[in-house]
Amino acid sequence: MKTPFAAGTSGREQLMLNSAFFLLFPGFFYYHTLLGTGTMGPVLGGYFSPISILYMFPLAITYYQRMRRDRRRLSAIDLHYGMFMAYFVFIVAIHVVTGANPLIVKDHLQCILFMVNAFVMFTFIDFGHPQFRRMAFVALAAMSAIAIAFSVNGVFYLGAMGTVKDGADDSLATYQGFARSYLFTILPLIAYTRSLAVRLLLYVVGVVTLFVNTARSEFAALLFAIPIFEFYFSRKKLIFVGVAVTVIMLVAMHIDDLVAALPDSRILELLDLSQSTSADKRHHLTVYARQTIAAHPLFGDYGSYEPGYYSHNVLSAWVDLGLFGFVYLMAIVIVPAIPMFFKEYLAGRQRPEFIHAFVLACVTVLLLISAHYFTDMLVGATLGAYSQYRFERKYGKYRSSELSPSTVRHADLHQAVPEPVRTRS
Repeated sequence: MKTPFAAGTSGREQLMLNSAFFLLFPGFFYYHTLLGTGTMGPVLGGYFSPISILYMFPLAITYYQRMRRDRRRLSAIDLHYGMFMAYFVFIVAIHVVTGANPLIVKDHLQCILFMVNAFVMFTFIDFGHPQFRRMAFVALAAMSAIAIAFSVNGVFYLGAMGTVKDGADDSLATYQGFARSYLFTILPLIAYTRSLAVRLLLYVVGVVTLFVNTARSEFAALLFAIPIFEFYFSRKKLIFVGVAVTVIMLVAMHIDDLVAALPDSRILELLDLSQSTSADKRHHLTVYARQTIAAHPLFGDYGSYEPGYYSHNVLSAWVDLGLFGFVYLMAIVIVPAIPMFFKEYLAGRQRPEFIHAFVLACVTVLLLISAHYFTDMLVGATLGAYSQYRFERKYGKYRSSELSPSTVRHADLHQAVPEPVRTRS
């Protein structure tokens, strides 16, 4: 017997949504593996843009049809995200007219497409369905196997192998692109996994893979997400806290041995960022962003940097979108998570839609504060997961447990109110 999809989702829609997800994220990883090993040339350029354009209209049509079929799907989250993206487009359009750098404009238009596509996918994909989960497990296992098999001295970087075909060097993804695909795949898998043993396996495999990948931001994001997941799933919270403290102490005791064994690891530079040239460059970009904000506090200064030399944190939103865009972005990501935390996180209900959205929010805020540009697709994914959780809570599978009327004690009023005994005259 086939397992039905989530409320209101047809099999055809899920097929399209799943194909978009697996082609955009694991597919990106596989494509660039083929480029890096010299198996093929850059026939699709950097891959992500053409695949995103390919799915742009199918995803938009799916969103429109779902909203038309069930208007309850349209929430304040959808409306505010739509207004933020409209504001973003408006800012870009104004600066196109005023002569902004066309490379920055092009990058922003691509990012808008990526963010919208991510929102639609994470709003409607049934991440708990066996069909998705089987595909995700296979995809994740393949990505881990590739990263470990092609690592050299504990580092997975295909560009250093010297096997890239002529003309493909500029198209080959960096470690960040590979790590993004991995993180987007592993987080929903963990969120919808009930078995502790399977989750522990996912943690070990995920940490090892991202370690050899050397993407510090995504590695830190996964480490940050693990205790949030496990504290939520744990039935005995105090025991979990004790175990977590013990693990942290053991790692701290042996950290010097680990650094000595892997002196050139980019990941271990997280322990002392003063030794990291990358962190030093990012610091200078942040200082420049602060100077720009100080000079243009209300409206920012769109595109006032060389392409690629933007601040690697949420201050980039203030520079490009002004104070309003910066505040609005942070509000739509953080505000929905606050009531979710108080209503759900300690309630012990173990709802995967909730913990998926909540972990995505925590990871997104962490990376926006510390490492990622404001156009990060995690923003769209987080808000899409918010929207899915909100629908399931109010109208879907969790509605009956929260909104159903209280149990009727008497099936018939006459059973509750006995008739008076009649006496014969």
